Amino acid sequence: MLCRLVGYAAVNSPASASGCAITTRSAPISNGMLSYNQVGNGQPILLLHGLFASKEQWNSMMCQLSKAGYRAIAPDLPGYGNSTGFATKDYALENQVALLHQLMNQLGIRSFDVAGSSMGGAIATLYSQRYPEQLRSLAFIGSPLGVTDWASSVRNSIFDGINPFIPITKEQFDLEISLLFVTPPTIPDSVKTEKVNDYITRNRHYQEIWDIVNLYDDVLCQGRSTQLPTLSIWGREDKIYDIRGADRLQGCIPGSQVIRLPKAGHLLLMENSEEATTDYLKFLNVFHSKNTLPMS
Repeated sequence: MLCRLVGYAAVNSPASASGCAITTRSAPISNGMLSYNQVGNGQPILLLHGLFASKEQWNSMMCQLSKAGYRAIAPDLPGYGNSTGFATKDYALENQVALLHQLMNQLGIRSFDVAGSSMGGAIATLYSQRYPEQLRSLAFIGSPLGVTDWASSVRNSIFDGINPFIPITKEQFDLEISLLFVTPPTIPDSVKTEKVNDYITRNRHYQEIWDIVNLYDDVLCQGRSTQLPTLSIWGREDKIYDIRGADRLQGCIPGSQVIRLPKAGHLLLMENSEEATTDYLKFLNVFHSKNTLPMS
């Protein structure tokens, strides 16, 4: 969960050098304006980012998916990034699902695959429960919110009075980055100062959203289990949700496939995008090919 996008890291990652033609569009949804990135043609895949994050985290995977023949769509979730005009109540995950459903209907997309990172994984799961007829598969690219408690690294910080995902000093910002990445990117002090100032200026807003999203810490293991083909790629060095949570995930979603990715942390969609995309494409190709076989 809580993959606060470091804008500098996203823009300056290998993803942005791939040269694929990602376009940014917007759509009026409810009382707000939802911004989304799109690239490619073919079977659509909806990609959902984590808390305090943005659509650009998916850039590298979007390019790779488009080259494999898919149409990748990554929105700034309602209220995040450049998706503006949404109320505080819209941060509730059920309301995020309803707003995303409006987006996909507006785009005329009736059947698609969905993949989420962290909080995005929980939203994807709730979408699969509410609109199962619209989805072909469910995937978690990185550990999802809603399966297991915080790893000890996060818990210890909170016990020390520091929320590493709402940092108010540059040192706390560095802590956040060290938790999200196995090998943290180099970020200029000017960018750190800009991000920290935003956390300070809008601190009450961030706290409100944090409180809302933390109500869903067991959501994947409650209610009816999805019947969709399900894949989870979980980083073995994840410092947000410990790798041991992968075992519980398989218990909560029977029949799900779990890949424990070595040398990967929480933001593997950025740091390990090539390996994650390769595994995801193998998963998609296997069950899509099964679904297209002629009846015997």
